[in-house]
Parts: sequence; C-alpha cells; structure tokens
Amino acid sequence: MAKILIVDDEESVRDSLAMILRYERHETIEAPNGKTALATLDAEPSIDVVFCDVKMPGMDGLEVLDAIRARDPDQKVIMISGHGTIETAVEATKRGAFEFLEKPLDQERILLSLRNAMTQSRLETGTRRLQSELHDKWRIIGDSTSMAELRATIERIAPTDARVLVTGENGTGKELVARNLHILSKRHDEPFVDLNCAALPRELIESELFGYEKGAFTGAESARAGRFEQADRGTIFLDEIGDMDLEAQAKVLRVLETGEVQRVGGKTGKVVDVRVIAATNKDLHEEVREGRFREDLLYRLEVIPIVVPPLRDRAADLPALLAKFLEDFCDKYQLARKTFSAEALAALGRLEWPGNVRELRNFTERAVLLVPGTEIGPADLARLSSNPARVYDESVFDCATYEEFKATSERLYLQKKLEEFGWNIKRTAEALGMQRSNLYKKIDRYNLK
Repeated sequence: MAKILIVDDEESVRDSLAMILRYERHETIEAPNGKTALATLDAEPSIDVVFCDVKMPGMDGLEVLDAIRARDPDQKVIMISGHGTIETAVEATKRGAFEFLEKPLDQERILLSLRNAMTQSRLETGTRRLQSELHDKWRIIGDSTSMAELRATIERIAPTDARVLVTGENGTGKELVARNLHILSKRHDEPFVDLNCAALPRELIESELFGYEKGAFTGAESARAGRFEQADRGTIFLDEIGDMDLEAQAKVLRVLETGEVQRVGGKTGKVVDVRVIAATNKDLHEEVREGRFREDLLYRLEVIPIVVPPLRDRAADLPALLAKFLEDFCDKYQLARKTFSAEALAALGRLEWPGNVRELRNFTERAVLLVPGTEIGPADLARLSSNPARVYDESVFDCATYEEFKATSERLYLQKKLEEFGWNIKRTAEALGMQRSNLYKKIDRYNLK
C-alpha cells in the first residue's frame, strides 16, 4: 500500500482519482493547488508518489514539480493534464517527472504508472542501502593523527586518475585504502577488480592479467578476458605486486605505457581505460637494488605513494576498532552486545599486534564467540590470545604499589597455570605444591574464571 498525494484544482478529478487508488487499498491525500501540495509534503514526509496536474491557477504543475524536486530529488511525481502536448510531456520529463498521463485518465494506465513508480522507488532505496552498507564495510576507522592524514590524502587523490602505490605491513588495511580510492573516485560505478599477485603461480599470472584466446594453451577451450579488460573504465588493484616476477612486470609496464592489453595467443591489442592501484608489504626500492623489481615499473606505479601505519603506531584507534568489530561480530552471530572492560582495553593497548588490524579483528571474533558474559575482562585475555605470554608479561607493570604488584603477579600466575592444566584443580594444585583448598580460596579471592 502506498501513500499518494493528488494535486489538482478540479475537485471531480481529485475525487475520481482518489476513488481508483483507494479501491486498490492505497491511502490518498488531496491538495487543490501547488501551495497546499508543498505544505502537505512538508507535513507528510512519507508520501510515496505525487499525481500533479499541469494546468492550475497560481502555481502551475511544472513549478510544483520544480519545487518538489528541489526539496527531494528522489520523490516520484506523475504529471497529468487535459491539454497535454508532446512539448509539455518532454518538458515535464526533463524537469524530473516520472511519467506524463493525459486526461481523461485511464484506470489501468494510472495503476500501471503507480506500480512502475513504486518499483523504481524500491530499487533506488535498495541501491542506496547497499551503497551505505558498502561504504560502512570499507570505512576507515580511527581518529588518530595518522589516520586523519590518511583519509585526507585519499579524499584529495581519489577524484584523480593518478596511480597509487600503497605500502604497509601485512594486516594494516592496504586493500581498505584501495577500496576507498575507488569508492570516492569518478569511477565508483564501474568495476573494482583485484588480483593478489602472490597467490598465483608464475605461469598463470600473465593469462590472469591479460586474458587468453581460445586454443592459446592446453585447456584454453574458450577465450577469456583478463583482469585489465574486466576493469575497463574502472579500477584494478594489484595486491602484493612486490611478488610479481620480472617477466610479468615487463608486460604490466607495457600496459601502463600504451594503455593496451594483448591476450595470450592474441594477435591484436585492445585499448583499456583503467586506473591502477598497487600494494605491497615490501620495500620496492630495496627490491630494485637487489634486482628483483623493475625500477621503471616502480616509478610508473609510485606516482602517489601512500604508507599505511601499523597498529602499534596508532594505539589511540584501538577502542574505536574494537567497538566496531564487536558490533559486527555480535550482529553476525546474533549475540547480545559485548564490551571490553577498561582494564582489558588498557592491557590490549600495550600489545604490539604484529598482525595489525587483521590480528585485532580475529582476536575480537574469538572474544565474541568464547566469552560467555557481556563484558570481556583482563582474565579473559590470555585465554583468547594466540600468545598468552604477551598479555601476562605486560599487565603487571601498571601496579601502583609493591603489594599490588605481588597480588597481580599471583593472580596472573595462577590463571596461567590453571589454563595450562585445563582447569583441573587437583593437577594444578599438585604441580604448584599447594593444597587444593588453598587454591580454591585464591580462585575465589581473585575471581579467576
């Protein structure tokens, strides 16, 4: 069911149109002139479709259409007229009318136009929702100075076609940078094609990049476009380009110089319009010195260098990243919202995170799945960490007094030993040379879990 505004200075037309629409279980609101129609739209923002007459005293229909489109470009407006001409219909369409209907109004035509308008509206709403989800998926999180500078650089560079070389450690978010460069570019509606150069065998990378013709090699039963062709008018992301062999580098260089690709087994080339973004965790200048990377290709790729900082250099972003990951995984697994305690956040902030944001994300997923409560505390960290010693060794140094240090050390030591023996109290007590009753008391005292 739709909510429909009918704008016409003739009451009989409004009544007949409303009767047709209400019979189909739609809700209708009527306005005798343009001024009233605009006031109604302000008061009723949930109106789905407007039927508006062209010829009205005072403010005519085309003026009403302009005012509606200025307020809400997505509002569907169907123009109606008893004096319709081709010129009027064309003008209404140019100004953004969804459709133009002539009087006397035909019931089937009215309902068909309404269905088409509602269908298009739903498609546009769905597209906006998907775009919003896409932007959220690839959103760069963090308010540290380095991340603010990174976002500013992306916003400046994205609208251009300049080639970009993204460098950084594994797990820092190099693909995230590439995705944002594409989303914010004029090519955002065109393909984003990615290729992990390290994941392909040397003998396959050429056919993946440039495609092949039928019969080019054993198994090539039909022709296939390569990644450069697939990315035509869009963006190609060459991830881990530092692992590409020298022969393939030479052919990529040729494409960058000529803008033309030639399929394996092909006799002619094809011109492609592709923006190239490359990424690597290697120092390509060092690779050039060692003879493993072409210097001319490096300078072709490194028009704009972007360095993604490691997580240890932006610890201030940790709370925001953890909050986002907690929300994502709680939603994914349909679990109650969870949080890290202040003590746990402080302990996590002291770690190095050699796997960077990827490691942090994996750690958060484990926390969501393995911690039964809604708060994740310090006692949970060692059980969740892939390297428990990292957590234990650091957290004792925040103690203000020696007595607090001794108590904290004992708590962490007992927690670690209990984990080692799978929480078997008898075996743990025997290993420690401690009575079980004494161990139970310490478990209660330190609230070990």
